[in-house]
Amino acid sequence: MTLLRRQALVLIGAALAGPHAVAAERSGARAGTFAFDRPEGGALPLSDFTGKPILVVNTATACGFAGQLAGLQTLWTRFQDRGLTVIGVPSPDFGNQEPLDGAAIVEAARKNHGVTFPLTAKTRVRMPNAHPFYQWAAAEKPGETPRWNFHKYLVARDGTLAAAFATQVEPTDPRLISAIANALDKA
Repeated sequence: MTLLRRQALVLIGAALAGPHAVAAERSGARAGTFAFDRPEGGALPLSDFTGKPILVVNTATACGFAGQLAGLQTLWTRFQDRGLTVIGVPSPDFGNQEPLDGAAIVEAARKNHGVTFPLTAKTRVRMPNAHPFYQWAAAEKPGETPRWNFHKYLVARDGTLAAAFATQVEPTDPRLISAIANALDKA
């Protein structure tokens, strides 16, 4: 893809997200530009994790892949002391497999899968109504957007998008673990 075409796609996606995303893109947006809503209210700004790799995963508690929540918890437990942050983004976009809202999502993920990593409020991740983070990520990695629940984006320490992993890539997959280890090793 040519640079001009990529920039045009980024601007179109950002325009759909609203004026704040357009301004962020024009200034060379990084992941820290974006914030998600917390289930209990308030914002979860990605800028809180500046300098740390972040694994952002769209989740759904009633999905056949919900078992990956336990694998994500394993990653969080294994790598959080080295700086990794895992953020679950519950989404209703794929078959409305996230039927819960707010604190009920957090409670179900904790009770059924042992999740202690941060979860956001229910969020749209699919175009054209995707959250600005997901619009930015789609522009950064065209063709590697969520096609189902448990799509994974790895953000590097510098806030750039390092990698994307499809639903079928389990949290224990050596490719994902290797990408996380590489992101953690980069200063």
